[in-house]
Amino acid sequence: MYIHQILIYADSLTWGIVPDSRARLPFDERWPGVLENKLNASGPRIRVIEDCLNGRRTAWDDPFRRGRNGLEGLAERIEINSPLSLVILMLGSNDFQFCHPYNDAWSAAQGIAALINEIRKSPIEPGMPVPPVLVISPPQIRSPRGSIAPKFRGAEQRCAGLAEAYMQVASGLGCHFFDAETVTPSSRVDGVHLDREQHLKLGNALAEVVRLILTPADSRPGDADSRSLGADKT
Repeated sequence: MYIHQILIYADSLTWGIVPDSRARLPFDERWPGVLENKLNASGPRIRVIEDCLNGRRTAWDDPFRRGRNGLEGLAERIEINSPLSLVILMLGSNDFQFCHPYNDAWSAAQGIAALINEIRKSPIEPGMPVPPVLVISPPQIRSPRGSIAPKFRGAEQRCAGLAEAYMQVASGLGCHFFDAETVTPSSRVDGVHLDREQHLKLGNALAEVVRLILTPADSRPGDADSRSLGADKT
């Protein structure tokens, strides 16, 4: 049976940081692990490749830590891990840190667009497919608390409208889209990350979305989930 390779390119929300700590959830409790386990149990076989870096932005530099610009090295990651059946992008929360005071939902969406374009021009081997892209809008930031509160001051206001902006970009570029806020809010502990139960909810919801993306349209029993938008035009 064919095994689909899925690259998840994301930040600490997906890395599985335990809110207001430096601990990490085990793979089976992070949403990529929940996704992989559920599909391998009852759907197309997949292998999840996690590329999740704490502090990663869409397309901006962190003035304090190097290597947090999501554009840097992305094309090479696609090349390294090809052939890929899907690339999942879940980034944007860190775009609203205090050091990017003019960033809003529109600018984060433009960063996502830059990442999609970078994926599509990656130097993959001849004959390998350009992978479709699933854009996930992270849950809304709500009243950041704990040790991360200072660097996320004002983020709750600046991230307003993020899902709508991401949906427009995904639609315009022919990508799939999912709004994580439809299944879970951000953690009550720190207002940004995800708790163990929230990872479980997100992973279970995404398993169905990804299954539909990987299943040929002519063999689907019904229409795609309304939260997953469009077929990739690559």
